Amino acid sequence: MWMGLALLIESRLWIAGVVQQCRDRSLADRLLRQVRACAQSVSQVLVCVDGWGAYPKAIVRAFREKVKMTSGKGRCSLQVWPQLLIGQVIKKQRKHRTVEVKRTLLRGEESALRACLHDSGGGQEINTSFIERFNATMRERLAALTRSSRHASQRLEAVQWGMYLIGCTYNLCWVHQQLGRTPAMAAGLTDHIWRVKEVLCYKVAPAPFEPSKRPRGRPRTRPHIDEPTVKAPRGRPSRYLSILRRLQEERRATLPLGTSSPTG
Repeated sequence: MWMGLALLIESRLWIAGVVQQCRDRSLADRLLRQVRACAQSVSQVLVCVDGWGAYPKAIVRAFREKVKMTSGKGRCSLQVWPQLLIGQVIKKQRKHRTVEVKRTLLRGEESALRACLHDSGGGQEINTSFIERFNATMRERLAALTRSSRHASQRLEAVQWGMYLIGCTYNLCWVHQQLGRTPAMAAGLTDHIWRVKEVLCYKVAPAPFEPSKRPRGRPRTRPHIDEPTVKAPRGRPSRYLSILRRLQEERRATLPLGTSSPTG
């Protein structure tokens, strides 16, 4: 099983996570859609990734919108956010030791990159050390992710719910060493340190109710409650039905008065 994670550098807040059985394009797309949902109200985004080739294209697909370029009828065109920055870090190892680190700005300008790094406190250059440190925290606290373990999970749902449990307690319950408070407090989501019981017993409010839209066209008339609904026969009537009715009428005409024909 493969796990993709995303972290907000400024507050060290865990914002997205995906678990899949295979490491393919769909994993990157699902992860970046969650990141896009968390970045609706920002003006500029810097996304730093490792050397996996599926990440840069997935970022571009996630951070684009439909824009109407011409007036009147016509198809909208997809345009990428103009303030989107993509940084990539590729590490080369030799005998389990890092011998070379290549940092590349795939999209954006250098001045905007320096401004984002300064505002987020993410260092002086492109790096992925924060998300790598969080990956180590997730691997350490979730028993199914350890390399030699007797708690290996055979179900995808178990690993997924374990990821949510560790991620939520990391955001709300554990004080970050560098921040001196929890990531949720640093992000302004809460004003106190949560207990694990408080996280597990918290009741999430349901989504607001949205009434269904009426279908376009002529409204259909509904039958009255007291009136029984009679279904119309489907298909063509049998050709023997007319013959049977004609024979019954002829038989009734030949019967004497005071008698009735049997019904079958």
